[in-house]
Amino acid sequence: MGSKSFTESVILGEAIAHLARSAGARTEHKSELGGTRVLWNALLRGDIDVYPEYTGTIAQEILAGTGVEGEEAIAAAMSERDVLMSRPLGFNNTYALGMKEEIADRLGIRKITDLVEHPELYLGFSNEFMERGDGWPSLRQRYRLPHREVKGLEHSLAYTGLEAGSIQVTDLYSTDADIRYHQLRVLEDDLGHFPAYHAVLLYRADLLQRAPEVVRALLRLEGLISDATMTGLNARAKPPVDSDIDRVQEAQIAADFLAGALELYAEVEEISVVDRLWARTVEHITLVGISLAAAILIAVPLGVVAARSPRLGQVVLSGVGVIQTIPALALLVLMIPLFGLGGPPAIAALFLYSLLPIVRNTFTGLGDIPLHIRESAEALGLKPGARLRLVDMPMASRSILAGIKTSAVINVGFAALGGIVGAGGYGQTIMTGIRLNDLGLIMEGAVPAALMALAVQGLFDLSERVLVPKGLRLEAA
Repeated sequence: MGSKSFTESVILGEAIAHLARSAGARTEHKSELGGTRVLWNALLRGDIDVYPEYTGTIAQEILAGTGVEGEEAIAAAMSERDVLMSRPLGFNNTYALGMKEEIADRLGIRKITDLVEHPELYLGFSNEFMERGDGWPSLRQRYRLPHREVKGLEHSLAYTGLEAGSIQVTDLYSTDADIRYHQLRVLEDDLGHFPAYHAVLLYRADLLQRAPEVVRALLRLEGLISDATMTGLNARAKPPVDSDIDRVQEAQIAADFLAGALELYAEVEEISVVDRLWARTVEHITLVGISLAAAILIAVPLGVVAARSPRLGQVVLSGVGVIQTIPALALLVLMIPLFGLGGPPAIAALFLYSLLPIVRNTFTGLGDIPLHIRESAEALGLKPGARLRLVDMPMASRSILAGIKTSAVINVGFAALGGIVGAGGYGQTIMTGIRLNDLGLIMEGAVPAALMALAVQGLFDLSERVLVPKGLRLEAA
């Protein structure tokens, strides 16, 4: 099962995981996977079997332009795509706009129409809301909003922007605990722009044949969760700052709810900070290690080819250079259609991002070998292969190693983005910390990543004593 990168979706993902396990299934919950398109495409590919979605999102985003509306019509359209939809889970988590209570009071803003009189306000919306059919473009047109200073942000960071004052208005989910957490006013949708967003489960049609008992277990959620109940569950994951209540893990929240509502009791394993840190470290090292090893095997030969053939070398250097200009997040997302979710797309993106420093340093190191040394090797009668192995590569070893070290350090940082596609690593902890506004969790991911980068750099510095010929090391000294 999968879930989006906001608390409510993660809680629902944990609930369906508990229900599936109660029916005897082995489960894996890939949480915080980003927006609608990532989850929907993963469902179609079979990377996940089920995830929680909303009828308004399905109609306005997944089925945009088809004119399909209403629960029965949406369910029929899903069936045509080999996806089945449950009946509503019981609550309507509609979109809304919100702002800090104190600012709304001072400006006398209570409904979205009131924003027309305040074009000076800065608006910041989640990146998905900026592009959705029911999002900012249609909202601006419907209300004739004059605002031009509108930013696209990660949803969790928008709340930080409200607190800092860099934005004054953002999009909300009506059952979101952040409304109370950040003391926000929900603006009345006085023109009725936003449709109903009844929570449902989308699951692959073949799941009904593969595991009918699991589907029956999942459908026990239908009609079970009211608006107030969902708001309360979200609040347990993110209690107000001035509250004495401790944050509860999403898996435990889901288990407690199912125990009370269905008398279904699920054990939730308590994961210590040490165990969590160890698991994320292993995942991070795996992402970096596999991608870097593959990059070395490919990039060093490419650098050799580029050094020996100037015309072909320009093609090689231009190709890896173009890859490096693609933004890291975009490159990662581009890998999803090819490799699905999890580690493979992250490893593929890391591999591509690692090529340029190694190729260029190999090319430069071989090109900088003094001419008299090349002539001496030829005079000794060394064949090209032997000259490359015995002379050229040792002479260029310091430059090649520097390129590999640069790629390794870049990889350690870039691998944190793997959390977006369910690849794990320190990025998963950082994303959770951002979502929950938990500085401790953010540091739990950021500090080890920084220490790992320093350790990698130190390891490669030490490896020079083994990989670089002694004569070159003495010359450098």
